[in-house]
Amino acid sequence: MHRADHRPSRRAFLDVTGAMMAAGLTAGCTADSIGSGRHGASATAVPASAPAPVPAPAPVPAQGRQQAGVTLPRPAQGNLLVVVADLGTTVSAGPLLAELGASIRTLTAGTDPGLLGLPPGDLTVTVGVGPRLVRAAGAALPGATDLPRFSRERIAPGARGGDLLIQICASDPLVVPVAAAALLDRAGDRLRERWRQSGRRGTNVPVGADLAAPRNLLGFIDGIVGPHTAAEQRRDLWLTGPSAVAGGTLAVVRRMELDLPRFAALSVAEQEAVFGRRRASGVPLSGGAVGSGPDLGAKTPDGRYLVPADAHVRRAHANVVGTGLMLRRSYSIEEPAPGLLFISFQNDLRTFTATLTHMDAADALLDFTTTTATGTFLILPGFDRQRPLGAGLFGGHG
Repeated sequence: MHRADHRPSRRAFLDVTGAMMAAGLTAGCTADSIGSGRHGASATAVPASAPAPVPAPAPVPAQGRQQAGVTLPRPAQGNLLVVVADLGTTVSAGPLLAELGASIRTLTAGTDPGLLGLPPGDLTVTVGVGPRLVRAAGAALPGATDLPRFSRERIAPGARGGDLLIQICASDPLVVPVAAAALLDRAGDRLRERWRQSGRRGTNVPVGADLAAPRNLLGFIDGIVGPHTAAEQRRDLWLTGPSAVAGGTLAVVRRMELDLPRFAALSVAEQEAVFGRRRASGVPLSGGAVGSGPDLGAKTPDGRYLVPADAHVRRAHANVVGTGLMLRRSYSIEEPAPGLLFISFQNDLRTFTATLTHMDAADALLDFTTTTATGTFLILPGFDRQRPLGAGLFGGHG
């Protein structure tokens, strides 16, 4: 695996060992370890009052009609790593994707030595291919179009576009970099990394029946609206054809810096006007339940809209834009600057592009954001032993 900084082994090693050392240091600072003797005799002793172990999250099958990591598990795991890479000019996509799919099966099953003995828990790995590779398979296929440029972008050339997206998610923060190191080591020199980003989701807040969403770095509940029912997902999320892409979807990935000090300087009422929702509860400013859509026509007695004209929930509303729904995921990030990693899944790229174009004109939230990385990818259909990852587009063996 070629890294942009030309130090693949050192960075991969630090990603894994740094996370493992952090966990070890945390464990080493517990009350149990403080009281241990010179030979650590009490380090394994468990006090009678010790809480019961937290049960491991249920495994998520890697095989199926759709890849895991989009709608499953629900709610999404708390830890994420996105890696965007390019294929070498002489590399055939089919064999590489088939190998990645085989590794994903063993990693999620817990049988892969690359896990270093860690249980995978709810590990998911989701793979997408960029427009260049899609066009090579068919210029008219979904996913063959690059994202246009928008305002409020400050993106280096290496952080725009890309051939391959690898999204790795898990509840256990240690599993994510370990799985990434195993996958990228097997890809070897066939991939050259463009950029990567780790992220975390905040505490989930119930927003409806069997539905929860996390808070973002701005303090607001994020991802309330989306294609959550099976019918909505059939309509707006999953691709139904051509057959080579059926069961896939289109992803947009955007890394954004947030101007936290300037947003924090606003009053709570001003912050709520930016979003169009109450900060504490997520309820629309027009009233109702947190999971209900805003009443965009509701006005005060003196004729002002309860949801301001430039509020985010109005400017991004599917009915206002005239598009379908997008399944949105936001992860808070600390490096290279405080902000968020935004990922949306939809079966029509226009759902995203038309929405952001409409937001670009007058969305108050965008005044606090600067996009520093972006790309769109066709999330490949699901796979199994008989149908390797990417086989519909590229074949599994050449």
